[in-house]
Amino acid sequence: MADMASFRDAVAAWAAGGPEDPARDLAERLSVRTAVLLEGASDAAAVDALAAHHGRDLATEGICVLPMGGATNVGRFAGLLGPSGLDLRLTGLCDARERGYYVRALGRAHASPHDLFVCAADLEDELIRALGEERVAELIEAEGDLRPLRTFLRQPAQRDRTARQRLRRFLGTKKGRKIHYGRVLVEALDPARTPAPLAGLLAGL
Repeated sequence: MADMASFRDAVAAWAAGGPEDPARDLAERLSVRTAVLLEGASDAAAVDALAAHHGRDLATEGICVLPMGGATNVGRFAGLLGPSGLDLRLTGLCDARERGYYVRALGRAHASPHDLFVCAADLEDELIRALGEERVAELIEAEGDLRPLRTFLRQPAQRDRTARQRLRRFLGTKKGRKIHYGRVLVEALDPARTPAPLAGLLAGL
């Protein structure tokens, strides 16, 4: 049975040089209207969790949350999915340092740069700031990662970093950890304290 995951896979294959028709056919069958261009899987996990937290099922709304495997791929995906390709509405969330890639790609695809939402550093930093370092540490303990966190914090390289910087770095030290905590941190948010980039993205969908 075709679903949004099938469409994501078809788009990824197309972007890698595969055929166009499977993605085009699935876009029509699933009534896809919007593609959310995200750098990686951890961002996608956070966006999906935020939508669910607000009682929304983006796939049934025709919205594809699409991790691209790196911000440098945004030009390729925007070209395939925007006005010159499948003619979907394009929106996205990115880190401040990746903003230039997105702006140039959206411009070349004739898509609106107003649909781009930018995190001051990155999404993890936004979530840690919204929850507070103490609450994030509590969540890490609840997820069974307190011992790895304590080991990490004893490393000499962490001594001169702020508490927020240390937590942010910890989330990226093990494969899959950022994806897991993208969901965990979002689910712990008070909706009123949702970071502005995430809140703006969801409100615009």
